[in-house]
Amino acid sequence: MKFTRRDVLQSGAGLAAAGALGSGLLRPGRAFSQDSMSFEPEKGASLRVLRWRRFVEGDEVMWMENTRKFTEMTGVEVRVDGEAWEDVRPKAAVAANVGDGPDIIVGWFDDPHQYPDKLVDLSDLAGYLGDKYGGWYPVAQRYAQRDGRWIGLPLGAAGACMVYRKSWVQEAGFEEFPQDYNEVLKCAKALAKNGHPMGMALGNAVGDGNGWTHTLLWAFGGKMVDENNEVVLNSQETVDALEYVKELYGSFVPGTLSWLDSNNNKAFLAGEIGATNNGISVYYAAKKSDDPAMQELAKDIYHVNMPIGPVGEPTELHLFTQAMLFNYSKYPNAAKEYLRFMWEAEQYMPWQEAAIGYITQPLAAYEKNPIWTDDPKHTPYRDCVKNMLWNGYSGDLGYASAAAMADYIVVNMFAEACAGDRTPKEAAERAAKRAERYYRI
Repeated sequence: MKFTRRDVLQSGAGLAAAGALGSGLLRPGRAFSQDSMSFEPEKGASLRVLRWRRFVEGDEVMWMENTRKFTEMTGVEVRVDGEAWEDVRPKAAVAANVGDGPDIIVGWFDDPHQYPDKLVDLSDLAGYLGDKYGGWYPVAQRYAQRDGRWIGLPLGAAGACMVYRKSWVQEAGFEEFPQDYNEVLKCAKALAKNGHPMGMALGNAVGDGNGWTHTLLWAFGGKMVDENNEVVLNSQETVDALEYVKELYGSFVPGTLSWLDSNNNKAFLAGEIGATNNGISVYYAAKKSDDPAMQELAKDIYHVNMPIGPVGEPTELHLFTQAMLFNYSKYPNAAKEYLRFMWEAEQYMPWQEAAIGYITQPLAAYEKNPIWTDDPKHTPYRDCVKNMLWNGYSGDLGYASAAAMADYIVVNMFAEACAGDRTPKEAAERAAKRAERYYRI
């Protein structure tokens, strides 16, 4: 990872304070201090919050329970709407452009960088939370800051690991799913031969498609842009990654070119695939099910971190999510107080627990949440944000990186090569031209 000690120290109080889970439950109007902060809601305040629709029931149930607690404490009514993952980004963009909509939108990746002048500065709140909870991971700070302002408040990431049926992987000749890409290819071919193919999304999937294709592109040394924001996608490293994935695709279940974020979950739970990249939602669905067959399946589900490629270090991208407070809001203090309340340990930790770690934290102190060790199958997801890179790596985050991600350039490049619509070289050339349209602005 390309983070320095200075990066870590600047992200808050530093990771050494990770064990300091303090109490932050104070009524509005209390005095500020190092350990407490509150914002006095405006008289008659009410809020609208838009967030992505749940993939695990416990997430939504506890989010709404925490929201009810906030209303009881402050008197501020909060309406929470859920949208399909693919719909959050365009709705946020419309709200920013027309100057009307939800006060808070919980969106994806670096979307705040598309309209930073439309967002409320959250630096005071972010500084307070970072000081109190062990510091923000450097990648979270990178996603949320622009020109020294916090234009978003990181919620974390729906971390992705390789999810696999252990018995089927063992039948294929591997004790666990491999973490070296050469071995992954061998395992995939053996799984397919045994009738248990892999399957990973190659449609315009906000989470899974973006996550594993970026991870693999970087694993082979490819990248969209360099440190100077020059487009370098048309490279031999990119072609190598595309050639690898085209071969891997030969062991996929049919239909993955159109898969969105729910398809691999359904295929895995139906026994149609033996391995995929996904959040902990597959395991959650089986583990929490009342169906004895699903409970039995849960015993065979295991997780490992994403494989390591030729570059020799983790190159993970996970579905990062952060809250944006729009400056058209009539009640910015109430909105800040809602965010503070939801990010405090008394609410955040039970929310993580209810979703069995579906969202990996952006604040170091929450590494200590018992949810990560109560069940060893949860543990691989604990460090996803700490280990991840950022979309637009290794350049800057800004309009270009956000727009290129929203246009699914990397996912489409891999899909074109796998489908045979273009050779790997042609797919890389086309993707680079698409990226240059954004990075030349």
